[in-house]
Amino acid sequence: MNEIGKKIKELRRKKGFSQEELAESAKVNLRTIQRIENNESEPRGKTLNLICEVLEINAEDVLDYGKQTDKTYLTIFHLTVLTFLAIPVGNIIIPLIMWMNKKDKIIGFKKIGANLLNYQIIWSIFTFISITTFAFFKIMHYGYYPILFYIFIGLYAINIILPIIFAFKTSKGKTESLYPSIIKLIK
Repeated sequence: MNEIGKKIKELRRKKGFSQEELAESAKVNLRTIQRIENNESEPRGKTLNLICEVLEINAEDVLDYGKQTDKTYLTIFHLTVLTFLAIPVGNIIIPLIMWMNKKDKIIGFKKIGANLLNYQIIWSIFTFISITTFAFFKIMHYGYYPILFYIFIGLYAINIILPIIFAFKTSKGKTESLYPSIIKLIK
């Protein structure tokens, strides 16, 4: 049995609710809350939704349905970003394939993957704009264009260094969203 009861108990305590207050607010029997928290029974759909609504969380945050932690997969996932060095947009395609295959099987991976992909999409757009603008200014002999080349090199350096740092942190147990969240295109 998944430890749904333990999670609900922790969340209830974080919110400062007693079992009685949670039962009353969720319009659920107090004995039901006690059974759930003692892992004597699992809450059914409606009951779980009522409890989660009071605790202000999503039901899927409580339910794991066989999800596990997999630091090795997450570490490799971060390092696949480096494929952009050999394959154009490999930093998006390969992580996207990995994310689509395992986002519902690894705890926290849905959020981590979406965060990484959002960052890589924005990074790719900025990199494309900087190199295209550099090439245009160079061809047209217009203005001081070397700064655009340095921006391009800086973006490349950032996208080599960050995945290595985040892969290292993940391998050491820090499994949370690490990339800066600029714009959320994928949720």
